[in-house]
Amino acid sequence: MSLDSLFTMFGGLGLFIYGMRIMGEGLEGAAGDRLKSLLELLTRNRFLGVIVGALVTAIIQSSSATTVMVVGLVNAGIMDLSQAIGVIMGANIGTTVTAQLIAFKLTKLALPAIGLGTIIVIFGRNKIQRYIGQVVLGFGLLFFGMQTMETALKPLAK
Repeated sequence: MSLDSLFTMFGGLGLFIYGMRIMGEGLEGAAGDRLKSLLELLTRNRFLGVIVGALVTAIIQSSSATTVMVVGLVNAGIMDLSQAIGVIMGANIGTTVTAQLIAFKLTKLALPAIGLGTIIVIFGRNKIQRYIGQVVLGFGLLFFGMQTMETALKPLAK
């Protein structure tokens, strides 16, 4: 592996992680306290908890991030352990959904999402619009980072 490929891979990894962070912050900011109360309501039933976990993981593209958020909510006393189990199980299902999203070649939407998200963040009239812009921008950065890593690692596949 050349030094250039190594730098490209690390740059792509940085974009991926940063995109995940921005997307998560945007989702959290857009939903705010409503997200916590909604999670509490939806996770009382374990079956609904599994669905919530799968959806959150599919949106933020990381079962690890979902699990970390759930552990944080349990530590904060917002959720109890039985609620968390359903969400974490759903997070594992969401990972499968994430793999399917990658198979749909959403990387083609990465640059338009980055552009659109940036415009919404800069010109959004209120906080909710700017948070939604962060979600779109984070989505674009996440997929652009994956595309960059794929390009860097392609020579290793031969």
